[in-house]
Amino acid sequence: MQIGPIHIGDGKWRFTLWAPRARSVDLLLGAGPGAPERSLPMECAGRGYWIGDTEHAHPGTRYRFRLTYPDGSTVERADPASHLQLEDVHGPSTVVDHDAHTWRHDQFAPPLLAETVIYELHTGAFTEEGTFDAAAEKLDHLVDLGVNAVEIMPVAQFPGPRNWGYDGVYPFAVHPAYGGPGGLRRFVDACHGKHIAVILDVVYNHLGPEGNYLRDFGPYFTNAYTTPWGEAVNFDGPGSDGVRNYFVQNAIHWLDRYRIDGLRLDATHAIFDYRPTHILGELSKAVADLAAHRGRRFWLMAESDLNDPRLVRPRKGSGLGMDAVWCDDFHHAVHALLTDERDGYYMDYGRAKDVARAMENGFVYTGQYSPFRGHGHGAPCPDIAPERFITCIQNHDQVGNRMLGERLARLVDFETLKCAAAMLLLAPQTPLLFMGEEYGEDNPFLYFISHLDGDLVQAVRNGRKEEFAHFMAHGEPPDPQSEATFADSTLNWPKATSKRGQELFAWYKALIALRRELPAAAPGETRAALLDRGGLLRLERGSALVAFYNLNDNEPYQELEPHMPPGGWRIALDSSDPRFTGAAEAAPDLQPKGVRIYTKDTPR
Repeated sequence: MQIGPIHIGDGKWRFTLWAPRARSVDLLLGAGPGAPERSLPMECAGRGYWIGDTEHAHPGTRYRFRLTYPDGSTVERADPASHLQLEDVHGPSTVVDHDAHTWRHDQFAPPLLAETVIYELHTGAFTEEGTFDAAAEKLDHLVDLGVNAVEIMPVAQFPGPRNWGYDGVYPFAVHPAYGGPGGLRRFVDACHGKHIAVILDVVYNHLGPEGNYLRDFGPYFTNAYTTPWGEAVNFDGPGSDGVRNYFVQNAIHWLDRYRIDGLRLDATHAIFDYRPTHILGELSKAVADLAAHRGRRFWLMAESDLNDPRLVRPRKGSGLGMDAVWCDDFHHAVHALLTDERDGYYMDYGRAKDVARAMENGFVYTGQYSPFRGHGHGAPCPDIAPERFITCIQNHDQVGNRMLGERLARLVDFETLKCAAAMLLLAPQTPLLFMGEEYGEDNPFLYFISHLDGDLVQAVRNGRKEEFAHFMAHGEPPDPQSEATFADSTLNWPKATSKRGQELFAWYKALIALRRELPAAAPGETRAALLDRGGLLRLERGSALVAFYNLNDNEPYQELEPHMPPGGWRIALDSSDPRFTGAAEAAPDLQPKGVRIYTKDTPR
């Protein structure tokens, strides 16, 4: 069932609310500062739903609901399916006209997943202005790079103007600090005009702590499970039908009203559901039905740290029907090898053979014992097409969850940065770049908030100090509430035009262009081998490409020919090329952390 405000024609609006805990519900219109208030009793539609039709609402109208409980007590709350919260998380909702935007690029279709390069950005930190409109002005930069999909970190309403987005409490509402509903539509339309798909990060495993009033309406949460971030969502207990509908409708809301091309589902390993049809399967079916109805293609991409291939297997078998799944193993393998870090989950990685396995297989762990976890981890995935794994060498989590938010450019040298980029962009999985990595951004990406509750702010500060207690010999975590912490996390765009920034950008651009020329890889077709006692990594993409990575810190390789597969090959790219180094000429040998890429020498 549709929920929230819907324009039904002839100047009428229908408000639908799921509030099974209420004995009666009144719609309060004009509920804002100095506005006259009109009260409309809503009709019970069964199974906890309440409906009210009115001619007294229009775009911009503030509204909320008065809930009367069986004991006679009352509360007034904003709409759980609010589309706009102009007065922050504790204020009333605002009616939004979803027909106000005239779409200019209605015929856009996202690329095939095997052809996709994703660019993750935080709307607030991507530009100094921190808005959708300002982000749209940077799209030519992404087009030049070769990116054809952007992934936006969550934009649903959170308290205050600054947040990563995972503290959202109104999942249907676009935060006004970024430009609100109109700004998001303009951004999506602008992306489509540049042939760039838009993926939105959504959070269905928990809600933030401040302004979270869902429990006043119904059994949205459960004590049967726990998450690291708050109460678990009730997807399988009593009353869960309405909860499931709430989140399914949320997905439809973004895909249909905002023309979003795909959703990144945050931390699906923390979505607990033991009903026979898992909520992710129900969601994938609803999205497939919408795609058939609209004649469009949508992506559902599941973030998960379980290495569970069932997420992307078809619903008709034992799968959940997701289009792609996060592959943290790739990041961890590359990061641990190139930085020598072994803290936390990095203890499971750090060997060159882990990188080779990630390139070949996606998941490194497919059932083997994980020392970090203390048990076998993952499951075999020989049937999964490589493009259905989303891989990265940096993202908001892997950078921002470090105490000081250091990007890879702060941890390794320039040649190693290029080596990591080539590992990512030549492997057959679908690559994701984190904003700024293409030019070596070295501003940190820190954890930041702007909660309105002082006690909650202090609790978050204390939690960060406890989390990083064993690192605090190097200083304390930056204050997440401070505006300076957010400002420090904003991209430094002038660096993109620096000499080193331009050289790294040129390397990324060349790798992406070369990637586009390669055929999609079938499962098992990619081969990665360690040669010369593990100091040389050779990647083969079928018979189309051979790449060599010198993993040594000091020793160059003079002879690669003995390691070449049969056939005629030519050098397509070399990381020592003057375009990517500023040197006078390319080095004859494969330099430490250097990359040399060959493609078939076809007659012209």
